[in-house]
Amino acid sequence: MRLRGKKVSTESLYERLEGWAVPDVSQCKGRWREFFGNASPIRVELGMGKGRFINEMSLKFPDINFIGVDRYDELLRRAGEMAVRLRGELSGDFPRNLALVRHNVERIEEMFEPGEAELIYLNFSDPWPKKRHAKRRLTHPDFLEKYKRILPPGGEIHLKTDSILLFEYSLNTFSDAGFRLRNITFDLHRDGPPQDNVMTEYEEKFVSRGMPIYRCEAIAP
Repeated sequence: MRLRGKKVSTESLYERLEGWAVPDVSQCKGRWREFFGNASPIRVELGMGKGRFINEMSLKFPDINFIGVDRYDELLRRAGEMAVRLRGELSGDFPRNLALVRHNVERIEEMFEPGEAELIYLNFSDPWPKKRHAKRRLTHPDFLEKYKRILPPGGEIHLKTDSILLFEYSLNTFSDAGFRLRNITFDLHRDGPPQDNVMTEYEEKFVSRGMPIYRCEAIAP
């Protein structure tokens, strides 16, 4: 992914987004509820992109804590600016249920203690279609083992994608890893907008083109 945008130093980025952006996730591991100042459930989106989904979810469900993760400063900036637009200027009275993190998903276990996150969202992750790149797919068995460690028994992964290759691959890897599958659909928007569905930027674009959206929920053993 090639990103173009304003060049900002990492320091000024975190200063501007103080209260939302987290500069050091190692200090939050096992202490996320202390960061949020509440004991609400924690849900995390891996690969938040520009942040539309995680921002809107945090507003729609104020009694749940949401963490958006991506590896690029530019996407962290865009997600933070969206948070400002949606909630108004930083004033200290915004709901403390949103955190934005620049981190590599390959080291997700550095962010959470076992069982600390109750749900993981994988929205339109890169499908890495070439077989030799399969290990980079966020539903590869190696990643699923990491997710098992940060989810409690019965914790959930919600997957949405436009890639049938990634979807079918994921159904198999989930099953092989002991996850129980439910709410499997090969066309999420077939009967109109699903109830309580929050769309990502990619999802809105694909649906406008009449492309099917594949979705499933995987329950951790």
